[in-house]
Amino acid sequence: MSAVTGTGTWRHRPTVPAAWAPRDRFALAAGLTAPFLVSLALAPLRTSLPHANAALVLVVVVVAVSALGSRTAGVVAALSAAAWFDFFLTPPYETFDITTAGDVTTAVLLLAVGAIVSQLAARARKLEVVTVTDEAHLARIHRTADLVRSADSANTVVDHVRGELTELLGLRACRFEYGTLLGRPARLGADGGVSVGRRTWDVDTAGWPEGEIELRTYGNGHYLGRFMLIPGPGPVPPLQARLVAVTLADQTGAALDTSGPVRR
Repeated sequence: MSAVTGTGTWRHRPTVPAAWAPRDRFALAAGLTAPFLVSLALAPLRTSLPHANAALVLVVVVVAVSALGSRTAGVVAALSAAAWFDFFLTPPYETFDITTAGDVTTAVLLLAVGAIVSQLAARARKLEVVTVTDEAHLARIHRTADLVRSADSANTVVDHVRGELTELLGLRACRFEYGTLLGRPARLGADGGVSVGRRTWDVDTAGWPEGEIELRTYGNGHYLGRFMLIPGPGPVPPLQARLVAVTLADQTGAALDTSGPVRR
């Protein structure tokens, strides 16, 4: 992985095998243990507490784990909650047998709701807008905004943004294509993610896909052109940098919409 210094240069870290982040490891451990502990705490009340209410308490636990950690942690929490609900809170107690259809339904719903919630929480985190706080990133956005306001030609803005993208994303090369949508290259999307065809590409773990990657520009909702990105040999920049790249492309779209097409 890599980081951006205050001067806007990439500082490369040694490549190491992929590992769980501390937060994800904690969430995974919580997904395994929290439903067990909550179910154990509810066990003395199991004869008076309606099973549906107990299941709702465990759903809250799954939601908390999902919000804290990864999709995997949320699924683990859902499985753990369903298992310990069965073990502690449904007769015959302290076995994994369920004798009534109602308890079977509750356990299945607990598992299904927990799994769905974990997926939604993971998606919400992925689509969350990342606040740009890095000084170098902010400087890029401000420089480009000033140029959009003052430049006599959209060519000037396009050339400027090509240079910014090359440095920001560690590209080998970058060019701009006006209006065309030929081919089906991979795409850097508005959420900072990458897609190949209709398939989402996990750029943070798999790296850049092969070939060129397009970054589209729009003005007033109309497609105007695209930057064609050729990744360099270094690591993929973090999500925040990719979102800054999308912002620069949007600023280019504003310049194109105001000044007209790029002429070469």
